[in-house]
Amino acid sequence: MTATARATAPPQAAYFRWLQLAMGVVCMAMIANLQYGWTLFVDPIDAKFHWGRAAIQLAFTLFVVTETWLVPLEAWFVDKYGPRTVVMFGGIMITIAWVMNSSADSLVLLYIAAIIGGIGAGSVYGTCVGNALKWFPDRRGLAAGATAAGFGAGAAITVVPIANMIAASGYQAAFFAFGIGQGVIVFILAFFLRKPSQAMPAKRKQLNLPQTKIDFMPPQVLRSPIFWVMYLVFVMVAAGGLMTAAQVAPIAKDFKIANEPVGLLGFQMAALTLAISLDRIFDGFGRPFFGWVSDHIGREHTMFIAFATAALMLLTLSVYGHIPVVFVLATAVYFGVFGEIYSLFPATSGDTFGVKYATTNNGMLYTAKGTASLLVPLASLVASSYGWQAVFVIAVALNATAALLALFVIKPMRRSFILGNEAIADASVHDAKIA
Repeated sequence: MTATARATAPPQAAYFRWLQLAMGVVCMAMIANLQYGWTLFVDPIDAKFHWGRAAIQLAFTLFVVTETWLVPLEAWFVDKYGPRTVVMFGGIMITIAWVMNSSADSLVLLYIAAIIGGIGAGSVYGTCVGNALKWFPDRRGLAAGATAAGFGAGAAITVVPIANMIAASGYQAAFFAFGIGQGVIVFILAFFLRKPSQAMPAKRKQLNLPQTKIDFMPPQVLRSPIFWVMYLVFVMVAAGGLMTAAQVAPIAKDFKIANEPVGLLGFQMAALTLAISLDRIFDGFGRPFFGWVSDHIGREHTMFIAFATAALMLLTLSVYGHIPVVFVLATAVYFGVFGEIYSLFPATSGDTFGVKYATTNNGMLYTAKGTASLLVPLASLVASSYGWQAVFVIAVALNATAALLALFVIKPMRRSFILGNEAIADASVHDAKIA
């Protein structure tokens, strides 16, 4: 390595990777409101323009689709050029999106802003999660979970300020102020993001988890059946969570409990505001917690526990959701176990397909979230015809099925994929030595 290369290479000191993780978490927190704060804007936008919830929620779907489906392309740039440029680009795009939302007077402009915001959020999300997988091959679950926690809990500290600004100054002012603030912070932090200057091998024996020694290229990943089984399960679980995140305010208002006071642990707040705040806190806590758990008991066992609990909470909402305190607590627990898909699936992808192309490979898997988002507008249509209970029952069935698939399909398939490919690789090396 030349003197110049040594001078510009990022340090590999132990503290430095934790600093990279922390900056990734903050960047994720800055894009959280683009998804989780959206529910606060739906009814105010409808009250002003009377476009209808379903039409407005199409913007949410467009956001999630572009946020996820373009991540593999954005991740390719990250794997090739590093995280800094991509995250700076993302910061600019999310600012443009919310400033556009603040003045959008037609559905077309609202949809264009959603697409721009999705591109920006995907650039930040895919980069930060992929970077965490590369810096922490020995703690993939925890690192991916902590990074995803920024996205899950980032809206928690701003839910009340945004709600208050909407009430006091209108939703346009909230879009404008928070859009600029979030974008500027992401842009500044991007200057300090780095990728590891050399490969950091996983401590396989320490983890006692099935982890590949082979770095699979994206085309190889797309040809593997285990990828598509994981993709299917991701879609099944994400569909319910995205529907609930986007519709929690309309659901509470239809249940006639949105403004009902609920007291917990000495705090009293309107049911909807308290629910959204607790949802973000539990979501943020659940991502690193379940990631940490999966580092110890395995990815698939953790998936089974989380997916089964999610099914139980959704069933509770379908039956008792009209009771304010039950609505608040059930949604909180649900989001606490839902958000783990954003830590477990990246960690599982890294374990299964290797480190070198981790950002791109995880980006391809992350597009499952975009596929699931296509079901969000359908939830409004089902609810209008059959009630929210019908929507919840469908989500219960998807989560229960996903729990069984994780334990009885993904687990054996993934182990077979890793061990089988390593055996082939070892045999090739052995034959080459003999030749």
